[in-house]
Amino acid sequence: MRTLVDFNVDAGESLGRWRLGADRELMPFVTSVSVACGWHAGDPMTMRTSVRLAKEYGVALGAHPGLPDLVGFGRRAMNLTPDEAATACLYQLGALTALAAVDGVQISHVKPHGALYGMTMKSPDYTEAITDVVMAVDPSLIIVLLAGPTADVAAKRGARVAREAFADLEYNDEGHIIIEPDPQAKDPDGAAQKMVDILNGKVQTISGQWLEVDADTVCIHGDRPNAVEIAAAIRKRLDSEGVAVRPMREVVAAG
Repeated sequence: MRTLVDFNVDAGESLGRWRLGADRELMPFVTSVSVACGWHAGDPMTMRTSVRLAKEYGVALGAHPGLPDLVGFGRRAMNLTPDEAATACLYQLGALTALAAVDGVQISHVKPHGALYGMTMKSPDYTEAITDVVMAVDPSLIIVLLAGPTADVAAKRGARVAREAFADLEYNDEGHIIIEPDPQAKDPDGAAQKMVDILNGKVQTISGQWLEVDADTVCIHGDRPNAVEIAAAIRKRLDSEGVAVRPMREVVAAG
């Protein structure tokens, strides 16, 4: 069983007066946070609040660039070229980097969101383009991609990669996550067990098959209605199993 892991959450997804997710309540349980950068969710003030929350709780801050689709929350496919997708990531990373710099916070990682993340799973061209542009900005940045062949593409290009798995999503038989347009509540204990399964190097698909997985970081989604309860159950289970939960940079550095 793996005894060192990063626990990350997608957050910063409110928009103006419309609130989504319990970001402050989630912070004590996680070690890294990926913040929406205004295209699929978020806005400048929400982004700045997220930066300050990450700083207050000592949580590693990452950019979570998505497709320009506020209505669909970035979970609907769009016909972008690899260069367009990479440029979208670059633009959003730049915005969060500037906001973070004012508060003395460094960006730790970049993680594509939603349908953009799905594009990296389906075609290495997108993974390569996004990887190259992130490395051009700062080669010390970690790129977060689905554990398996997708993450391997970025690693072969010399990037620092965090291989990711998901405690609150289902997997298909190809090892791809099934992205939910409208996440519903999930059983916290079931998510905690999935986390333990992942640390034991396996994940069960919707058909009941078991696939091998090797993950540095495990994610839950802040927009799930009971995300706080899920996060609490996962941390309780990790503590009981003697697993050290550390920020992404530490886990990646440890190999």
